[in-house]
Amino acid sequence: MSLITWTKEQFATNVDTHDKEHQAIFDGLNALHAAVQGGDRAQTRAKLEQLLSTVQAHFLSEEENFGKCGYANSAAHKAEHDNLIATCTGLYAKFQSGQAEITTETTQFLKDWLVKHIPHVDRTYSEPMLNAGLR
Repeated sequence: MSLITWTKEQFATNVDTHDKEHQAIFDGLNALHAAVQGGDRAQTRAKLEQLLSTVQAHFLSEEENFGKCGYANSAAHKAEHDNLIATCTGLYAKFQSGQAEITTETTQFLKDWLVKHIPHVDRTYSEPMLNAGLR
């Protein structure tokens, strides 16, 4: 069973590039969640690495577009990205060293972050990006 499902009504920014990237993040989070539930540490590590890579690439994509459209909230938005990446890379390092585990609480934290961030923060860039011709 999926942990999170992307729906246009709940998560669309109407910037197709970023909506597709968000869908890939949701797929990655669901895959990580399944690996955690399956109890396979190697599979969990692989899915976590893949998800971190997808998220980092997405954040760079958004941040590049902030500059292209003159998005007024870019500094605060980037700070949210940076905080999440710092939290996740710190946890990954602890996981790699055996000091922490990736659990369903971890995947729920990520889900909660996405559910709050996309509709309430990402949607604020929709109008500036669309006005700048970014799709």
